[in-house]
Amino acid sequence: MKIIYHCYGGSHSSVTAAGIHLGLLPTGRVPTAEMLWGLPFFDQQVAKDHGNIKFMGVDEFNNQIYVLGRHNTAKLIENVLPGVAALFGIQGKELFMVDVMPYVNWRMMLGGYISRRLGWVRIGRPIVTRGTQYSFWSLTTLVQRVKMLAANS
Repeated sequence: MKIIYHCYGGSHSSVTAAGIHLGLLPTGRVPTAEMLWGLPFFDQQVAKDHGNIKFMGVDEFNNQIYVLGRHNTAKLIENVLPGVAALFGIQGKELFMVDVMPYVNWRMMLGGYISRRLGWVRIGRPIVTRGTQYSFWSLTTLVQRVKMLAANS
């Protein structure tokens, strides 16, 4: 199965969810800033990266985990990607799209905007990191649900 975590920019919430899914982050405690910053693609995507599906790794059940920054096109992406996947022989049950935007808080939005859009990384990254830490337990619960649904598919 191919699991794609997607959010507005593909730099924070989706990357964190994918990191939790792949075991790159601890599940028993909130990760440190350094742990988050060590994730592939965390706070690194730029405008030209939006719309590109990035491979994060393979989980313990051999599911391929990806992230996608898609701006405000969640419904479009969720409608188009399964059709494109079918063209390449990937069945609907083999593709699982996970919208992570409901787990994004104002700190993540503000810090992400300052860091990624304005390019003021030294100011924005600590703000988005604190926001990500604040949402960590919600993201962990989401990933646990995704893993259960994937296992039952």
